Amino acid sequence: MNFLYINYPSWIHPEIFPNIKFLGLLRWYGLMYVFAFGFAYLILKKESKEGALDTPDYKATEDDVFSFIATGIVFLLIGARIFSTLVYDTSGLYWKKPWLIFWPFTNGHFTGLAGMSYHGGFIGGFLGMIVWCLTHKKPLWKWIDAMVVAIPLGYTFGRLGNFFNGELYGRITTMPWGIVFPAAERFSSGLQWVQDFAQKIGMDISSKNLVNLPRHPSQLYEAFFEGLVIFLILWFSRKHKKFDGQMGMMYTFFYGLFRFVIEYFREPDADLGYRIGADTSAPIYTNTSLLNFSTGQILCFLMIAGSIIGSVIFIIINKKKESKKSE
Repeated sequence: MNFLYINYPSWIHPEIFPNIKFLGLLRWYGLMYVFAFGFAYLILKKESKEGALDTPDYKATEDDVFSFIATGIVFLLIGARIFSTLVYDTSGLYWKKPWLIFWPFTNGHFTGLAGMSYHGGFIGGFLGMIVWCLTHKKPLWKWIDAMVVAIPLGYTFGRLGNFFNGELYGRITTMPWGIVFPAAERFSSGLQWVQDFAQKIGMDISSKNLVNLPRHPSQLYEAFFEGLVIFLILWFSRKHKKFDGQMGMMYTFFYGLFRFVIEYFREPDADLGYRIGADTSAPIYTNTSLLNFSTGQILCFLMIAGSIIGSVIFIIINKKKESKKSE
């Protein structure tokens, strides 16, 4: 380890058992999904025992909790996959051949469903919760409030899975915790800016034609802020909410805010680049302007705006209900 940057650990592989052929399909990313859903279920179950899902005339059962979260997960996965293939993939392949969206084979080899979109999962999971609550005649926002408290800690595992895959890394950085990811774009050592950058971090590039520079570990930033921090905020706020829907609006706001900021450190998808900005042709491996916005930031802005508008609506409705009770 160099104190001015960190080499990505050579012992980390996307496969859990990389040297065992028949277990080669078992990947950390998939296992992280199992942990994420498992933790979400346990937390929702605890909330249920606390009475978070109960109404004056009905007590939620364990079957209700399992059925609710299972429905949400199915819709989440469908939404995440559809959004990833139809919004983030620019090849047009999935628009021409939509049956490939859920086809886990490529050229005869099992590859799984590589590519999931958080925002697609957000929309899908939300629709799944609506469908379940309407079908089972349960108070929608009460159940959503409980669910969003359970989501963030599970999300932490998802981003750890991205880190183990060595993907979704950030832009280049001179920070001492910058990590050299094996799959990151390399730059010519003949470029003056590359030489200056390498000198700042004490990297010897004299024998290299192409240089792999350290990046922000943006997956870990997201795991911490969008996962652990949001979980703690919601967990300690859950018993103090003023109206049903408050936790849902808080989750949407804080996720949108944290992700929007972290996107300045995370490298946008190469084929998408910047969607809106002062210079949309600017290089994506470094942040040249705070006015260049990625697809993720646009979607996060909509989440922030939506949560603020939604909160105002809930507050107005809640005040009207209270005034009617006092009459």
